[in-house]
Amino acid sequence: MVWEALGSVLVGLVIALAATHWLPGRFPARLLTLATGPAAALLGAFLAHSILGPGHFVHTLLAAAGLSAAMLSLLVRPRGRLVRGVAERGLSGV
Repeated sequence: MVWEALGSVLVGLVIALAATHWLPGRFPARLLTLATGPAAALLGAFLAHSILGPGHFVHTLLAAAGLSAAMLSLLVRPRGRLVRGVAERGLSGV
């Protein structure tokens, strides 16, 4: 259980670092992103371990990565500014 927890936190941190590297201006705050990734991965590992039981290390890490990516996707802001609830991308984004 300890290795699953440590592995899931590392997976979540790697996903959060990759997200801030590939989409630098789309997240509200870097510290929030770097905290959300590992926390969501730890929650995903806990849920997977509770459902599957011990002995499913790879599946637990996959669930941790999935929940981490899903929670980080909720933080992503749209590109451009909002106009009447719709994202305006400008002429270059068409």
